[in-house]
Amino acid sequence: MSNATTVFRDLTQGVCAVFASLALSAFALFATTPWAAEPTPKVNLVGRTVPEIDSLPEGPYRALVVQGHELSTRTFAVIGPEVKNPRKRYAGNNLACTSCHQAGGAKPFAIPWVGVTATFPQYRGREDQISTVEERINGCMERSMNGKPLPLDSPEMKAFTTYIAFLSKGVPVGAQIEGAAVLQSAVPNRRAEPLAGIVVYVDKCAACHGADGMGQRAGQRGDAQGYTFPPLWGPDSFNNGAGMNRLLTTTRFIRQNMPLGASHTATVLNDDEAYDVTAFMLSKPRPIKAHLEADFPARWNKPIDAAFPPYMLGATADQHRYGPYPPLAEKQSQMADKRKADMAANKARGAAEPASAATAK
Repeated sequence: MSNATTVFRDLTQGVCAVFASLALSAFALFATTPWAAEPTPKVNLVGRTVPEIDSLPEGPYRALVVQGHELSTRTFAVIGPEVKNPRKRYAGNNLACTSCHQAGGAKPFAIPWVGVTATFPQYRGREDQISTVEERINGCMERSMNGKPLPLDSPEMKAFTTYIAFLSKGVPVGAQIEGAAVLQSAVPNRRAEPLAGIVVYVDKCAACHGADGMGQRAGQRGDAQGYTFPPLWGPDSFNNGAGMNRLLTTTRFIRQNMPLGASHTATVLNDDEAYDVTAFMLSKPRPIKAHLEADFPARWNKPIDAAFPPYMLGATADQHRYGPYPPLAEKQSQMADKRKADMAANKARGAAEPASAATAK
């Protein structure tokens, strides 16, 4: 080997060593700078101060927040099926959004809206795609409110999204929110019993929602004044495509929020009572949403308590409606694991094919 070659080799190795050292230094620098990945911020809604509308200055923003609050708490009076202007009859029942989203959408573990703006757009299994907050609102309009979607450029949609953004003030994008949705608690490992739920309903629910489940009207039918206590089934309740028509979701909601005044730290019903009374409530007739077979098109992520076909776990419709759910959860977990393994295998094959083609050449 010539001296020139030796010098070139030594110089090249030296330069490579310098670049490697610089790369490691840069990696260490970025790992400790603000550009590095940071832990997910956490926000606890329990005990968190809720923004006050009265704190806002007069102006267009406050006006939209006020309108959004009115739409949420008096939905029936603004866009319900009995309002005078037929073009404003977007809701198909006389419920209020806050029939479920309690305390103006701010109560922890009562499906609150606080922080929603910071979590959308997000993947939604029901559509198997990324959905915006506007699409989520319209999902409620078509299901919980048994109505039709709001136009995206409508004053009502702008008011809803502005009110939700107002409630979400201070919640960072991507935050992990404690107190969102309903508290994920265990339910009895058995089939829920609607007959046992009748006893609970008569004792703990009928005084407000009526012996017939039709609720208590605030005024008269046709006056767009809604209910003091909403109906739980029947033609003026949520339809069978709503999230509240799922037994696991509703059991947890009722356990933590019902009767009125209960909370996740001051429950009234025990696990069995909430489970059975939910089964009784969901065994009763309600409006039917068309084309539910199109929900959860990916199928593998369809909730195990979504009690409408098609079913992918080899269980009966009765088990999807009333449980027991642990066997279904295990089957769904196995389906998800198989899907991950298949995806990994497909990825590996995809990476191997170019390498094989290059070798062949």
